[in-house]
Amino acid sequence: MDFVPPRCPNFGCSHHTAPVAGFYQRRGSYRPKCRAEPVPRFRCRRCGKGFSRQTFRADYRDHRPDCNGLLFQLLVSGVGLRQAGRCTGLTVHAVQHKFRKLGGLLRRLNRNLLPRLPDQRCYLLDEIETFEHRSICPVTVPVLIEKTSKLIVAVGAASIRRRSRRGSRRQRWLDRHEAVHGRRRDHGKQCVWRVFRRWQRLLDGQRARLITDKKALYASLCRSLLGSQVEHFTWSGRLLRTTYNPLFPINLTDAMLRDNNGRLRRRSWLVTKKTRYLRLQLELFVAYRNWHRLRTNQDPCHQTPGVLLGLAPRRLEVAELLAWRQDWRNRSIHPASVTGHETVQARVA
Repeated sequence: MDFVPPRCPNFGCSHHTAPVAGFYQRRGSYRPKCRAEPVPRFRCRRCGKGFSRQTFRADYRDHRPDCNGLLFQLLVSGVGLRQAGRCTGLTVHAVQHKFRKLGGLLRRLNRNLLPRLPDQRCYLLDEIETFEHRSICPVTVPVLIEKTSKLIVAVGAASIRRRSRRGSRRQRWLDRHEAVHGRRRDHGKQCVWRVFRRWQRLLDGQRARLITDKKALYASLCRSLLGSQVEHFTWSGRLLRTTYNPLFPINLTDAMLRDNNGRLRRRSWLVTKKTRYLRLQLELFVAYRNWHRLRTNQDPCHQTPGVLLGLAPRRLEVAELLAWRQDWRNRSIHPASVTGHETVQARVA
């Protein structure tokens, strides 16, 4: 099927925000070395800017776009950047650049495909802990999921500061490190607050239930941000982690996070060096978990968390997740669109 440009890519053109039918004219095509089929060219009738189908693709101006899908699958399978480079035939610097670009793309995709949550649902929240560069620099990773579909609603990562026993070897190590690099800041509370704030925006006034462990911070933020809108239940985090545990869905998600992301493993040399790159890795996993991977291995072949919650029409393939740019918010091309004329707003509505 022929590609239909959704809008003019020129931000100063009136057809960028309010395109009309036939705002463009076809200007032939070209054959790139990395693609088997020709790429059509267009020109805007209003501003005269030329563009092509590739302008709207996520791999616009990429070198080796054929490696993007394999790289994504490796990074959400617990493989490190260097080993991913060996598997794809890329240098570690090329893998780093592609990883950062994919992380930014999928961050926008996750927000475009999740504009609002359904009413009267149950959610679970928990935090897992990792570290950056060394174990005396801990990082907290709060995760919020929907109970039935296992969809990851919000996730974050922030530095925390944890003191050891006074006079211990570990405490002396921390003191020497802070003498050189400065006192480590504790952003754990702000990170959990941002997760609650995003959840509040997605609920948009609808009622919900929340299940957490007995950490006092969760109850405090839930009361201050959501009030009577959310009914909060707490359970002990020391219960046996079986399927009968009310916290089992979030414990399962935490285990999957550690298994599929090498940066989160407790004993690994794949530990992240900077927290902002851990956030990008988490966005890759959220896209994989919500839109591509089945909820469980026993579910039918199309039942991803996004499909079960009514946010996606079907299971999205890896090539579709990495197909179209998502920097126009809800007016971006939907990943499942073939011709490019279907926007995220039209599909979600």
